[in-house]
Amino acid sequence: MKKLIITGANGQLGREINRLYEGNTEYELINTDYNVEGIRNLDITKLDSCLELFKEIKPFAVINCAAHTAVDACEVQKDAAFKINAIGPRNLSIAATETGARVMHISTDYVFAGDGNVPYTEFDAVGPKAMYGITKLAGENFVKEFARDYYIIRTAWLYGDGKNFVKTMLKLSENHDRITVVNDQLGSPTSAKELAKAIKYLLPTQNYGLFHGTCEGSCSWADFTKKIFELASKDTEVVPVTSEEYKAMNPQSADRPKFSVLENYMFKLTTDHKYLDWEEAIAEYIGNYL
Repeated sequence: MKKLIITGANGQLGREINRLYEGNTEYELINTDYNVEGIRNLDITKLDSCLELFKEIKPFAVINCAAHTAVDACEVQKDAAFKINAIGPRNLSIAATETGARVMHISTDYVFAGDGNVPYTEFDAVGPKAMYGITKLAGENFVKEFARDYYIIRTAWLYGDGKNFVKTMLKLSENHDRITVVNDQLGSPTSAKELAKAIKYLLPTQNYGLFHGTCEGSCSWADFTKKIFELASKDTEVVPVTSEEYKAMNPQSADRPKFSVLENYMFKLTTDHKYLDWEEAIAEYIGNYL
């Protein structure tokens, strides 16, 4: 069986990948994470640890789901953000090249400045503003530099089995009659299941390179929240606010891209793989997981 090393296996995407490959007879998943009970420990910020594991396992590929994704925390934990989001992918890429493995690396819409109004393709210029996006872009560049065979998939507004925006909003609805949500940041809510399906589609192919991978369509955070409440039969009122108003209420928050809609251009140019529309995906998620 071909072996797949999963990093960040206890996260939303890692869990969904495990669910998707359950019962598969072609691949064996080697789950790793950092200090998570019951999962093999791997510190991706340590090159020697990565090399040791890869030489032992001799994987077909590594799927890197590990990341420092706390956007606000990245602003003050810069060293940790660079170690996890940049040095980690570098180390995994070096180890993969050493052992002939493919690299599947997950990146983010935050690599863009977010000041446009047309969906970003893989050919558009990057320009991250927040430290999260800066460190994730550095990770992309290290993968390109050190991995031989790689796929980079930029995704956005991810939700799945774990802590996420959807569950936070539903939790707030339990004891709030009304909540304020930003209405001038646009993106594409994406289910971990849809992203996992795309990963599984690409991995056996030699269709290497950079891809955007999100559910189709776009909305604001406020519109997304309204759809969540509608599907979950919640009566909580959603009060739209601007990014500036939200920043005034939460001065420690990092700047978010106002427009970070991604166009899955390379998937459309080079494959027949289709992503669900974001409204279909969130309806499926609410129905199946909550």
